[in-house]
Amino acid sequence: MALRRGGGGALGWLLLLLSAACLIPPGAQVRRLARCPATCSCTKESIICVGSSWVPRIVPGDISSLSLVNGTFSEIKDRMFSHLPSLQLLFIEGNKIETISRNAFRGLRDLTHLSLANNHIKALPRDVFSDLDSLIELDLRGNKFECDCKAKWLYLWLKMTNSTVSDVLCIGPPEYQEKKLNDVPSFDYECTTTDFVVHQTLPYQSVSVDTFNSKNDVYVAIAQPSMENCMVLEWDHIEMNFRSYDNITGQSIVGCKAILIDDQVFVVVAQLFGGSHIYKYDESWTKFVKFQDIEVSRISKPNDIELFQIEDETFFIIADSSKAGLSTVYKWNSKGFYSYQSLHEWFRDTDAEFVDIDGKSHLILSSRSQVPIILQWNKSSKKFVPHSDIPNMEDVLAVKSFRMQNALYLSLTRFIGDSRVMRWNNKQFVEIQALPSRGAMTLQPFSFKDNHYLALGSDYTFSQIYQWDKEKQLFKKFKEIYVQAPRSFTAVSTDRRDFFFASSFKGKTKIFEHIVVDLSL
Repeated sequence: MALRRGGGGALGWLLLLLSAACLIPPGAQVRRLARCPATCSCTKESIICVGSSWVPRIVPGDISSLSLVNGTFSEIKDRMFSHLPSLQLLFIEGNKIETISRNAFRGLRDLTHLSLANNHIKALPRDVFSDLDSLIELDLRGNKFECDCKAKWLYLWLKMTNSTVSDVLCIGPPEYQEKKLNDVPSFDYECTTTDFVVHQTLPYQSVSVDTFNSKNDVYVAIAQPSMENCMVLEWDHIEMNFRSYDNITGQSIVGCKAILIDDQVFVVVAQLFGGSHIYKYDESWTKFVKFQDIEVSRISKPNDIELFQIEDETFFIIADSSKAGLSTVYKWNSKGFYSYQSLHEWFRDTDAEFVDIDGKSHLILSSRSQVPIILQWNKSSKKFVPHSDIPNMEDVLAVKSFRMQNALYLSLTRFIGDSRVMRWNNKQFVEIQALPSRGAMTLQPFSFKDNHYLALGSDYTFSQIYQWDKEKQLFKKFKEIYVQAPRSFTAVSTDRRDFFFASSFKGKTKIFEHIVVDLSL
């Protein structure tokens, strides 16, 4: 007959079972099960035990319902009922159950009704109901759960299951006390963290890494001054690693910067000796070939290359760190790149950063002889003109810009003293955090989805990765990594995987993978 759940908690379930087990037509012969305790009522198809700790082990016939009410059970062990594969109703109510094994209900594929009401259950093992293909109704009333990361799987299962489930009440943590598990906003933030693990080690030194995409493939260009190479790597979708693709040779290469214009791929190769050059990818040769030279008279000691666009026109700047050098802006004119504007002399520029401030184009130049200066693009003259500076920030090696939640930030690297994180407040950049950075040559911001990081390289000790704390609005220490004399950190994403390259001036270049760790597992 069709069974419907009665009211009144455990008593309702018990009445339901008594109806199934004891309402027998007049004159019918009742065959009691062998070794049925006095505290139980047994028939060929059902067993009801009140105040007992007995579980039937060997029974004749097909038992379809089992009730263990107000007993002394404190644990449901693995496969405790697997010898009763025909069970459809299983009620374990009013006991003292605190622990349930992950495979407790393994083999009960015909079970339609399960009650664990009025026990002392605070947590359920992951996927404990995965074998219950026929489950229609689940009663968890009278238990109060710790609604922490261990309950994440149950939270997700409640949203996906077709079974009718009683309300699951939380006893903790404090913010969820007396709330329903279904009403918890989400476990995504609390129950996941991230990590960086070494994915690949490249057996050579490097000082910079640049990444670019071409025809749905991902590439990186690595400057190797000691090997006098600009090594171009390609992501291998089969082997799932970065492999050698091409090699541009030179003299003391300190920077390789890719520029994509229409379907053309160029690489600016900055060298300390022999002049700097621009290479272009040649389809017929399937390699990079020299495209043009950069005049030695302007660039004598390049230290950084920065690519940017203004009004759909493509520019790049090379920061020159020699006393007699000229940090110079170059512009594309459909045939090649030509020197467009020399910025200033005698300041030994170490880094250039293009940044949009309040909708206007700016360049920030850092140098060893003055505080970082800010140049603004003049729309009339179509040149950069001096605008302001960042005061009290001497000896800044590099400036990088980044955005979080629509706010503009700068990271300023200092080798001696503290590096700084600054935020634009609609009038000027103001300091929000100082980071101890003795021996640092790079402080690089990067992001993967909603996770924002700063990588602080050190020549003297372990490098630090900081993660942005949304609540405190500061970067906090997240992980230490060991890279010998790091000179750059570069984020690269491909095939739904995230990596960052750590170049090393004195050791091996390392590729770390950014992974998401589920704390609920």
